[in-house]
Amino acid sequence: MDYRKIIKSKEMRFRILHYLRFIPDSLMLKLQYRMKMGRKLNLKKPKRWTEKLQWYKLYYRTPLMTQCADKHDVREYIKSKGLEDILNKLYAVYSSADQFKLDSLPQKFVIKTTNGSGTNILCKDKKQLNLNNVKQSLNEWMSRDNYSVGREWSYKGIVPKIIVEEYLEDKKNPFDGINDYKFICFNGRAKYIVFDVDRHIDHKRNIYDTDWKFIDINTDYPNFGDCVSRPEGLDEMLRVANILASDFPFVRVDLYWVNGKVYFGELTFYPWTGYVQFDPDEFDFILGDQFILSKKY
Repeated sequence: MDYRKIIKSKEMRFRILHYLRFIPDSLMLKLQYRMKMGRKLNLKKPKRWTEKLQWYKLYYRTPLMTQCADKHDVREYIKSKGLEDILNKLYAVYSSADQFKLDSLPQKFVIKTTNGSGTNILCKDKKQLNLNNVKQSLNEWMSRDNYSVGREWSYKGIVPKIIVEEYLEDKKNPFDGINDYKFICFNGRAKYIVFDVDRHIDHKRNIYDTDWKFIDINTDYPNFGDCVSRPEGLDEMLRVANILASDFPFVRVDLYWVNGKVYFGELTFYPWTGYVQFDPDEFDFILGDQFILSKKY
């Protein structure tokens, strides 16, 4: 049963989950896992990557995760790693949508809220921007309880803000937008790379190892075959990903390669909320084998 067909509004689904926040985390994760994955969640002896991500939500907690999940505060973490040069230019920071002003901003920019995922507005021409609609969206996003949606602990302590960053463009890119490389990292080492294309048209997703060898895996989106050559900046992106992953047993490091330079995207501790179907299913176990849940956690 696809709950998204029954409750089509994402905002309504978020509200319902917020009202259900009284349900204990472990029980809610078991319910969600059963509903989304179609099988029972094993938290006592998790073997799958998707199971271990649910365990990660419940039991691995450090303030550093909250800092790094915050799209503004993570900038200080990047600087502490000596990687300030990969940060996108920051134009403005606001604590509320009412503070948002267009006068001081360039023609193109990107607006993000700092407390969630997918809450971005790409502005190519501020003259075409409907400020009232922008503020309405920002108010909705900032009021979201992103923790209760998937019990993603790292979001729980974030005080939401609005940031405005430079609009990155790569005119040589044959795909839609700029190339986004997601590095799946275990114990400070990148092991796999997820490469998405045409996210707004006909979303497809490829998975590679760190030598850029194509792995014939389908997820919630089909792959598009072994047709993309090794990225020019792969070695540099791997170097950066390993540095940023060094403090965590697991993290996904998202980077961009634009006009010959690495840019930071985000750090994600529970990719796709830990609910992703692999075909073949074996890949869930392959990833799980590399996610070491130490007794000290």
